[in-house]
Amino acid sequence: MNNLLDLIKQAPGTATAVILPETGTKISYDSLRSQVTAVADVFASAGITGGDRVAMSLPNGLDTIVCFLAASVAGTAAPLNPGYRYDEFTFYMEDTNAKLLVVPSQGGDDARRAAEERKIPVVVASVDNGEVKITPRSGGKTAPAPNADGIALVLHTSGSTGRPKRVPLKHRNLAVSAQNIIRTYNLSSSDVALIAMPLFHVHGLVASTLATLASGGTVVVPSKFNPLSFWRTVRDTRTTWYSAVPTIHSLLLARATSERPQGAENLRFIRSCSAALSPEMMHNLESAFGAPVLEAYGMTEASHQMASNPLPPAARKPGSVGPGTGVKIAIMDAEGNLLPNGTPGEVVIQGPNVIEGYENNPEANATSFTNGWFRTGDQGILDAENYLQLVARIKELINRGGEKISPREIDEVLLTHPCIAEAVAFGVPHQTWGEEVAAAVVLKGAANEPDLISFCKERLADFKRPKKIHIVETIPRTATGKIQRKAVAAAFSEGSK
Repeated sequence: MNNLLDLIKQAPGTATAVILPETGTKISYDSLRSQVTAVADVFASAGITGGDRVAMSLPNGLDTIVCFLAASVAGTAAPLNPGYRYDEFTFYMEDTNAKLLVVPSQGGDDARRAAEERKIPVVVASVDNGEVKITPRSGGKTAPAPNADGIALVLHTSGSTGRPKRVPLKHRNLAVSAQNIIRTYNLSSSDVALIAMPLFHVHGLVASTLATLASGGTVVVPSKFNPLSFWRTVRDTRTTWYSAVPTIHSLLLARATSERPQGAENLRFIRSCSAALSPEMMHNLESAFGAPVLEAYGMTEASHQMASNPLPPAARKPGSVGPGTGVKIAIMDAEGNLLPNGTPGEVVIQGPNVIEGYENNPEANATSFTNGWFRTGDQGILDAENYLQLVARIKELINRGGEKISPREIDEVLLTHPCIAEAVAFGVPHQTWGEEVAAAVVLKGAANEPDLISFCKERLADFKRPKKIHIVETIPRTATGKIQRKAVAAAFSEGSK
């Protein structure tokens, strides 16, 4: 399978490809394939040719999946977060040189305005009785089959270390990644995946959607994640797995009781990715829901998955993201030397799912690739069995008087406190040490700062212990659930001594 059209051609036509749980609508593979082809032809008739960017600002749904696949066939899909504001839409449409914008029939005003002011044509996608409609609908052209080396999807890095970088993912990158995920979790046509992640992000697009469709399974697509209806949907659709960030797992745990939720008995596994999962949360999830929890490691530049803890009976190690999954993983020092197992350094990767370079960004490419390896920017350690433990983003390490401290280690200690729901550690400027350790926490019980500092004092060396712990209502996160550690640090660095 070399392109995304090939991915959805394997299943029998009568098999169910997509379930829309709000209406109970089921879409067969025959219907999905014909809809993707028809919408790709509409995009081609609107002037989209190979490589042209089709921006999409759509909530999760059948129209998002069909338009994503169709855009990758006719040109290149460029999904955008519907929650963006006008200035953000302006930046991303200009940065990708979008030639067409797809919006839903309701909402999307900022996206429409940004497109119309730049004379980018706008079309509306809607779903009527299980079929995606595009308005205005032009015809007359047929989209040619995509090439394996054509760019199917363009996404941006989160921009946590500066201006977002454009990541061009080819059809073959995505096809390989989907197959890697299928092999990792033994996905088959009997699997049902509930999509809990947004479909403007590589996690939901590749792990939950493409891998499931490539295996001939069924994807369940709620319009948004809802912890109130989640287990009812799992039960009614006989969901066998779902993948999410720890924020979503935490929301489900907050509603957990001593009784296992109805429907959880059908789960083969629960997958966690895109942000660090604490061993405490992994244990709590397995206890509450009775399914193995498999933490994985992914990034946009690798078409998502790079490593994952395996299914039982193989070992899944709390605090580890598992061994490489069809991807070579090594540890490298700053000079480009590969390091032995057990030695910390920068995680580097190789594989056919990994991009060959950022788009129009020679400076980033020069620093991101060394001797054929892609530098992830994460610090990690490989153990004797080649399981990877992530320590921190290299740029987030706290440097206290020359001691390099992983904020994740402090996060995990704080999260073992019974009154802490969320925690984030970070460095703040200090006149003597250069940086000092601080933290912010969201509480779920009664506690005060002295109690929390005393708790840390018993469990952390003095140089690692937060000297200031801020009790806050919320912790800033990206749209996909990643903690914005730099934003928290910036908010609390003012006036630090």
